Amino acid sequence: MAVPKRRTSKRKKRARNTHKAAPAIAIQACPQCRSMKRPHRVCGECGYYDGEPRIETQQDA
Repeated sequence: MAVPKRRTSKRKKRARNTHKAAPAIAIQACPQCRSMKRPHRVCGECGYYDGEPRIETQQDA
């Protein structure tokens, strides 16, 4: 079985792990009600997606 010749230093390990950060979550304003929502998802505040009502919200009921 192959054995590493040298132990991986903390610096090498931490430099390698800098690429493992989670990407930032994209948020944009809803064109209908201007509340913040994730792109390509139904707005939780007004229930609109692509200019049409998709779900019923508490405001509608």
